[in-house]
Amino acid sequence: MSGGVPASPRRSGAAPLPSDGKREALAAGSPIQPIIKDVGEIYSRLLDHRPVIQGEIRYFVKEFEEKRGLRELRVLENLKNAIFETNEHVLPKCEQAMHDNLNEAFKRLQAANDMIHRLQEREHEERKLQADKLMAREEKRIAHWEEFMKEQQNKRAEVDEEHRKAVERLKEQYSEMEKELAKYVSF
Repeated sequence: MSGGVPASPRRSGAAPLPSDGKREALAAGSPIQPIIKDVGEIYSRLLDHRPVIQGEIRYFVKEFEEKRGLRELRVLENLKNAIFETNEHVLPKCEQAMHDNLNEAFKRLQAANDMIHRLQEREHEERKLQADKLMAREEKRIAHWEEFMKEQQNKRAEVDEEHRKAVERLKEQYSEMEKELAKYVSF
């Protein structure tokens, strides 16, 4: 508590003031001296905490600098060693393993890609072959249909011709029958 509480005259390193000397001279021979001494002790116990606080500060600094500082140095040293170990040994091993595995994976992927490409070509050829067969069947069916329609037209023409001839014959037959009947009716 520096600043707010006046320091006791006995503790200050400065030369005593002239007025302080009078006080001490008066207090030295008087019955107030034990009271002043008791008040000084009470004051130092209750209000002057500098020695206690300084001891705590020294203890805290000692703990922080020595113990924690060494612990943090050990932690930092361990981290440095771990990083060095990782950079020197683990990282190259990982890079080599990754390189080997990636090469193997790349080769496998290339093989799989080639196989898929061949399968796609086969499927494309099979589809093309099926499409060609389908087109050939369709052309054959169309040709067969056209031939069938021509045959039907020829048969229809034949039937129409036969029908026309039959109608002509029947007309002739009926006209002869009418002539014969006309002979018999004229009697």
